[in-house]
Amino acid sequence: MSTPTLTPRTDVRRADDRFSTRIDWLDSKHSFSFGHHHDPDNTNHGLLLVNNDDVVTAGSGFETHPHRDMEIVTWVMQGSLVHQDSTGHSGVIYPGLAQRMSAGTGILHSEKNDSWRLQGDEHRDDVHFVQMWVVPDEGGITPGYEQLEIDDALLSGALVPVASGMDAHGDAAIRIRNRYAALHVARLQPGQSVELPEAPYLHLFVPRGDVTLEGAGPLSAGDAVRFTATGGQRVTATEPAEILVWEMHATIGA
Repeated sequence: MSTPTLTPRTDVRRADDRFSTRIDWLDSKHSFSFGHHHDPDNTNHGLLLVNNDDVVTAGSGFETHPHRDMEIVTWVMQGSLVHQDSTGHSGVIYPGLAQRMSAGTGILHSEKNDSWRLQGDEHRDDVHFVQMWVVPDEGGITPGYEQLEIDDALLSGALVPVASGMDAHGDAAIRIRNRYAALHVARLQPGQSVELPEAPYLHLFVPRGDVTLEGAGPLSAGDAVRFTATGGQRVTATEPAEILVWEMHATIGA
């Protein structure tokens, strides 16, 4: 990981330009190369390797599969997602619940839209979630899992540090194993605005609603912005919206 000399840049990426995977139970949009969608010029921004915007139909999901040396943060927008892994952790992830899985030396897990198997009546609702992967700053750690409900904190309309490994975010809901990265989330009502942090690398994603970015104009659901050597711009909601902001002070392999 490194922080090379950078030229300030604001790179807007529109929702319709993303790679997509569509099968009978999954509609997945990929901000970066993922699976069989590979573009050597679009593999990461800063420390962020994956930003998948997924919709999974009821009763379906990702069967048990492996991961290694990755910090995986899942943020549910609508519905519920059942997590189970080989370290013995299981539970239901829902809007307002921060969740992180550290793959470390190796972990197996599944994610399914079938919460009625654990609680309640069968439903037919899709689950919409964003899954984000960042590299850890140290390989070979012990696999781990952490979650915390933060719905109340989001009522403030401020940028809330949800998952961080940075010393500056000792109040983050959950910790990730990278001291150069942090995920912030804001739920905004029309007219509310937040100021983006300043960092060598920022990634702004709009999973829900419409906002306006100072200096760049309107952004809609599915749009993203990659900032390099900049920050401090204001993001203002024009309708109820949610934003995910990765603050990163290093990059991969530069």
